[in-house]
Amino acid sequence: MMFTNSDEAVINKKLPKELLLRIFSFLDVVTLCRCAQVSRSWNVLALDGSNWQRIDLFDFQRDIEGRVVENISKRCGGFLRKLSLRGCLGVGDSALRTFSQNCRNIEVLNLNGCTKITDSTCNSLSKFCPKLKHLDLASCTSITNLSLKALSEGCPLLEQLNISWCDQVTKDGIQALVRSCPGLKCLFLKGCTQLEDEALKHIGAHCPELVTLNLQTCSQITDEGLITICRGCHRLQSLCVSGCGNITDAILHALGQNCPRLRILEVARCSQLTDVGFTTLARNCHELEKMDLEECVQITDGTLIQLSIHCPRLQVLSLSHCELITDDGIRHLGSGPCAHDRLEVIELDNCPLITDASLEHLKSCHSLDRIELYDCQQITRAGIKRLRTHLPNIKVHAYFAPVTPPPSVGGSRQRFCRCCVLL
Repeated sequence: MMFTNSDEAVINKKLPKELLLRIFSFLDVVTLCRCAQVSRSWNVLALDGSNWQRIDLFDFQRDIEGRVVENISKRCGGFLRKLSLRGCLGVGDSALRTFSQNCRNIEVLNLNGCTKITDSTCNSLSKFCPKLKHLDLASCTSITNLSLKALSEGCPLLEQLNISWCDQVTKDGIQALVRSCPGLKCLFLKGCTQLEDEALKHIGAHCPELVTLNLQTCSQITDEGLITICRGCHRLQSLCVSGCGNITDAILHALGQNCPRLRILEVARCSQLTDVGFTTLARNCHELEKMDLEECVQITDGTLIQLSIHCPRLQVLSLSHCELITDDGIRHLGSGPCAHDRLEVIELDNCPLITDASLEHLKSCHSLDRIELYDCQQITRAGIKRLRTHLPNIKVHAYFAPVTPPPSVGGSRQRFCRCCVLL
């Protein structure tokens, strides 16, 4: 059927407006705008606020300016529930004030990377958007404690907050937030470098529903604060403390004793952790699915033996730069309950003791999708080829240095210096 600009088109006569409106509700932003240009009646239907409950403008971030957000907010009004402006550098406080006033039923708002945003935006959200549940302010580096205090006053239903890289935030802001938002489930504080144990104590005391906590590179925190989190947040499923070099096995013991639902643990570059701590963790946290142990330089095959016995759901395991790991540890992992159907990714970069024997131990891991083997000097092309006969779709990332050319023979003058030969 050919569509025309006429409102007398057959489809408009045959289908009631309610049904057309329902059809339009499944279309994306671009398609809706195209439909709005077909005819007057379609323009009214396509631009009806009920079709604009969820909007993601990430693909158009370079073109979005404040006035666009203001126009959208006027059109959507109370219908809009979810908006992503991720990366929209042209959007600032003024546009978001208008947005907040018009879209008072907003529940999910993503402002990740909107670097013009300041505390003024959070004041607007606090004043007009009491139903806000998810807010992403990552990389909005002008955000301070004042934003968290404003959100605590006006957005009590907040469940998920991302203020990663908002490095002006301190314990005072965290305290205000958690005291008034008891339903917080996900808190992303990556790169909030001013946070100390005192902030974690407030979280542990006031966030019993917490499921996800990211503290990556919050380098001032220690065992003291994290133990408070473990004791107060028994529902914790995901914890990232990568780059927090002060923590010790005491954290792994506290997680094992208090957080049996833990599924994701990221402790990269936490060089004080040992097999003793991971043994306690594995014996108590049987739901572990993803573990990043990169540069946990003290762990040995003992950790892998415990994981292979007690963690049947393990899917992703990073052991890069764990230089004490050997083929024997991989053998246990490859014969454990997670190996046959669960294990999808294993990272072994810079594990110098790993040989082709490890690849033989992994060939029965039918779900294995990717293996990292950079700078594993004892791994050979032949070993990788044999692995691929069993797992033809596996992605293997490895690097083999080019063969150094032989020195010139016959006493003729060497054309290059030794450095050039090596390079």
